[in-house]
Amino acid sequence: MAVTFQRGEVLLVTLAYSSQTGVKKRPVVALRDVGDANILVAPVTSQASRVRYDVTLADWRQEGLKLPSVVRTEKLATVEKAAVIRALGRLSVQDWTALEVSLTAVFREIIPL
Repeated sequence: MAVTFQRGEVLLVTLAYSSQTGVKKRPVVALRDVGDANILVAPVTSQASRVRYDVTLADWRQEGLKLPSVVRTEKLATVEKAAVIRALGRLSVQDWTALEVSLTAVFREIIPL
């Protein structure tokens, strides 16, 4: 049976550098799993918020993260499920709601209603 990830799960994955010169282990938040070999994710960073769509996680410790963290909603990625190293936790209702608001704003900017 194939592994399925739920939205809001915080996962540790192996990601390729944007230059494609290597890989790194990074936390991400699962956004969508349609049952195939990939999942849509948003990267998590310990760097400070840079743009208005970044979501600062209020409950980062309970969500399995080691440092105060930010979700970059403008940097979505599709990763293979085989790249998932392990689950770290799950976003709190408060943090998931903030993430939903940010994602909605990002997509409204891309596709105005």
